[in-house]
Order: sequence, then structure tokens, then C-alpha cells
Amino acid sequence: MLKINSRIQQVVGSTTLAITAKAKELKEQGKDVVNFAAGEPDFDTPDYIKEAAIKAINSGFTKYTPSSGAEDLRVAICDKFKRDNDLDYKPGQIVVGCGAKHSIFNAIMVLCDVGEEVLIPAPYWVSYPEMVKVAGAVPKMLPTDQASGFKVTPAQLKAAITPRTKLFILNSPSNPTGSVYARKELEALAEVCVRHGIYVISDEIYEKLLYSDEPFTSIAALGKEIYDLTITVNGVSKAYSMTGWRIGYAAGPAAIMNYIKNLQDHSTSNPTSISQKATVAALRSAEDSVVAMRDEFRKRRDLMMSLVDGIPGVSYIKPDGAFYLFCDFSKFGRCADLANRILNDVNVAVIPGDGFGAEGFLRLTFSTSQERIREGISRIKGWIEKNG
Repeated sequence: MLKINSRIQQVVGSTTLAITAKAKELKEQGKDVVNFAAGEPDFDTPDYIKEAAIKAINSGFTKYTPSSGAEDLRVAICDKFKRDNDLDYKPGQIVVGCGAKHSIFNAIMVLCDVGEEVLIPAPYWVSYPEMVKVAGAVPKMLPTDQASGFKVTPAQLKAAITPRTKLFILNSPSNPTGSVYARKELEALAEVCVRHGIYVISDEIYEKLLYSDEPFTSIAALGKEIYDLTITVNGVSKAYSMTGWRIGYAAGPAAIMNYIKNLQDHSTSNPTSISQKATVAALRSAEDSVVAMRDEFRKRRDLMMSLVDGIPGVSYIKPDGAFYLFCDFSKFGRCADLANRILNDVNVAVIPGDGFGAEGFLRLTFSTSQERIREGISRIKGWIEKNG
């Protein structure tokens, strides 16, 4: 008889990956699929980053590094935090992981014990609650809606805290909603966390993809007390179009980061050495390619919004970051059924909102060309008019 770890039995597979895999399968069958599902930029990795990787290979930089990452990369990350976020970290406070997802997983495993509660604003990235379950902790959702801009309030956060509460997961800019917390909003949330001694994981992977004039704020930069409670997570997947290179990183109090390093010693060891050298080049170079990609995403966002405005019964909030439009399709049925029917009937891949804790919503990514955005929204509109 098959016997599986009870925690792993609770883990639900990723709806994002499932829909993406199905879309690829249809494409391989010769179908003209418009992919609004992929959570990655459609741009190629910039040449200067690829050249750094090739140089690393040719120079023989193909051996183990320290499990927490090579020293030059950790120094580059410290410099990035100081330059971009006004955060002072030392290399010993940095652990480089195999993607930001891995870095978040490590932090949850280290911080959370069995039965402790983790507060997660909903809608949420699909992996957060599943990671919490693996740790034996309890995911506790804080529901938000379009009226609140999909942002949790300080009062809501405070009301959710119990003696078992250990951790609050903050994602700004947000996947799937594109919401971005302003500095004053973060200050109010930080005050609650400090008062109650709640740790924070701040997932900032979409930091560079901002479309408003307000500068990005890292919650850990708001004062020493919240700094000492925060694990700041970032990476190069989104900003530098390096999703397949699998480099993320976490920074936080030295004692916590040492435990994260110990965990990584016995799981993955170091991330790919070649990718580490490529990441040094990414973080040390001018960000012209990042800015160009962000500006193009802004144009695509505006185009997608204008086209979705033409579909009666569908609403959304304007995303100030990331590359997703999170749309309320609840008037047309359950989101999982809608997503499958739209994919099967008109070959447009979208992600159902139930995996994000938001039944009735569909997540559409604008990380595809303007031409494909026009085609995809046209197909969805025609399908809704016929079947809605």
C-alpha cells in the first residue's frame, strides 16, 4: 500500500503550471494558442548577461560554490539592496537560492513550526499556502477585494493575529493582482507586525516592473524594528527575463539566515555556478534593458485594459505593477470551468482565480506581444458573446 507523508498529501498542484502545460501541448498539436497564462516575460535574456555566463563556462567556473552563493554575488546583492532599497545587509545575511520560490520556501521552513499560523492576503500567489502546509504550519487567509484595491488593511491584519501567529507574507507588486502597497500603507502594516512580534516575508520579485510614479518601498527599510523581523526576497527572473536561470535571493537577520544556509546545505547546496556569474553581470550593469521591458509592459497593460473594457460584465483594478490583469468573470460561471472552456474552444490560455483564492476571477498576463493581446482578447470577447 502506498504511504505518503501526510503533509505532502495536503499539497495541491499548481494550477498555473497545469494550464501552461496544457497550452504547450495544444501548441505542439499545431493549434494557434494565445498564451495569457505564462508568468514570465517573453523577452530574451539580455546579451550581456548571456555573455557573462559563456565567459564563466569558458573560464571553468563550473564547480561548487558556497551553498549560500559565491562571495562576489552576495556582495553584488548587498550593493543592489543599498542602491535600490536603502537596505544595509552584509554578505553573511544573504542566501542565494534556486529562484525566489526556493528562497521563500527556505524562509517558511526555517521560521514556521507545526501548528503556527501564517497570514496570507488573498488573492495570493498559488505557492504560498502549499509551502506553509509542507512546513506543518497553518495558512490563514486575509480576504481582500477590488474595493480595497486587493490590499490588506492594518485593522484586518491586527484582527487576524492570534497567539499562534508567526508570519505575515507580503507580496508587492502582487501576483496575481498587480497591486502595489504605498509607503504609508507599509508603515501601518509594519507597525502592527512590530507591536505583535510577527515576522514578515516580503516577496519583491516584481519590484522593477512598476507603472506608477511612486517609488518602490521595501518594508524592511522603514526602521530597525521591522528590519529585524523581515526576510526580503527578490531575484532576477522577472526584471532580467531570467526565469530559467533559477536565481533568487533572501536577506534578513544574520541568525535566521544562518539557519536558512544550514537548510540549503542539506537540500540543494549552491545554485548553479554559471547562473550566479550571469546574475552578477545583471546586478552590476546599467538597467537600460529593464527599463525598456518595463515601458513595453506598460503599453501592453494599457492596451489589454482598453480591450477588456469592451467585454460587458468583466471588471478589474488597474495594476500598478507586475504583468497581470486580474479580471472578475464571475457573471459567466466558475473560473476553472471558464478557463478550460476558453482554452479548448478558442485556444486562449488563462489562469483560473480559484488557485489564487479568488473564485470567479481569471488572471491574464500581458507578457506577450501587442498583436497577440489583440487576438486573444478578441477571441475571449467573441466566446463570451456566444456563450455568456
